[in-house]
Amino acid sequence: MDQQSEEPAEREVGVGPWQGPPPQGTHWDPELLAAGDRRNVVDEYRYWKHSAIVDDLDAKRHQFHVAIENWQHDFNIGTVVRSANAFLAKEVHIIGKRRWNRRGAMVTDKYQHVRHHPTVEDFVRWADDAGLSVIGIDLFPDSVPLETYDLPRDCVLVFGQEGPGLSEALRTASAATLSIAQFGSTRSINAGVASGIAMHAWIRQHGQIRR
Repeated sequence: MDQQSEEPAEREVGVGPWQGPPPQGTHWDPELLAAGDRRNVVDEYRYWKHSAIVDDLDAKRHQFHVAIENWQHDFNIGTVVRSANAFLAKEVHIIGKRRWNRRGAMVTDKYQHVRHHPTVEDFVRWADDAGLSVIGIDLFPDSVPLETYDLPRDCVLVFGQEGPGLSEALRTASAATLSIAQFGSTRSINAGVASGIAMHAWIRQHGQIRR
């Protein structure tokens, strides 16, 4: 067979069974040590129990939260949850319908706290009680550029659903509305992408970058 026509082998994710004497500690998962760990986790957490990973993440989480409106089953929520896990947000808040498509989360919802609020009023009341500034992210005529805005350390970044954008109720409740600089012909960018950009902006201002 022509070597050029051969399909490349798929890269195996994760690690196989533990080699050598088993490590000591209550955070290790005996089943994973014996069978291998193929989960979508960083190498630091290989072979760890799920509960131990969540406990460790909880001790390190950042002070920002993320919220997204879900009135029409927005398919971007999975991406938002996955990005929130990557940037170690405190919590993800879903406003509106409770059900959402978890496929895009790539199982990160098992490690990321997700809270539901049935109405905007419930969410705003919760944010106020928690002492968090509500920061809306959307392309309004009076929006302030995200790139030049000093984000509060204790805040919740709020995104509207794909298409309609941020609802008027949340826009009114926001301490500020910010826009992401765009330079092409498209009117807007995907809500899942926008959430990742905004979270990274918070990290650039407040996060502790490992060297």
